[in-house]
Amino acid sequence: MTADELQTLIAAGLKCEHIELTGDGRHWYATIVSPEFEGKRPILRHQRVYATLGQKMHTDEVHALSMKTYTPAEWAAQAK
Repeated sequence: MTADELQTLIAAGLKCEHIELTGDGRHWYATIVSPEFEGKRPILRHQRVYATLGQKMHTDEVHALSMKTYTPAEWAAQAK
């Protein structure tokens, strides 16, 4: 899987304002900014992203995904 394919999958299932991906095709690192994360704890945010990938996580198409998840307000504060 390429970074573009992974980004497309995440964006198709989750309203995102920003996605950054790096990785080697099996191990990925993502920064994801979404208003859907508002009021959710980190574990729930991660579960929401995993839900967008569905079977891709179970069939090993995406072996590992490490992520930082932010609301738009958190992302704006991070940039300062």
